[in-house]
Amino acid sequence: MVRMFVRHEVDDYTDWREAYDAFDAERRGMGVRAHGVYRGCGDANDVTVSHDFDSVDAARSFVESTRLKEAMEEAGVRGEPQIWFVEQD
Repeated sequence: MVRMFVRHEVDDYTDWREAYDAFDAERRGMGVRAHGVYRGCGDANDVTVSHDFDSVDAARSFVESTRLKEAMEEAGVRGEPQIWFVEQD
């Protein structure tokens, strides 16, 4: 299992969360097996999400998809996200 973390700023958390939830079926179809959403304690628009995949290749494919980039833009993500991958030991 590979877990991907993504951290980014959003224009408005409530609007972003609505768009994120609406993208759930597509996200699962793109290989996401589980996910989690976290907000900064001092800034609700500082969002970190985790997504679990079967492999690092599946995670990288998800990150590189045009549709994900469109969904993030539509959701109000600001700037470039920080993205990193980890494997459970």
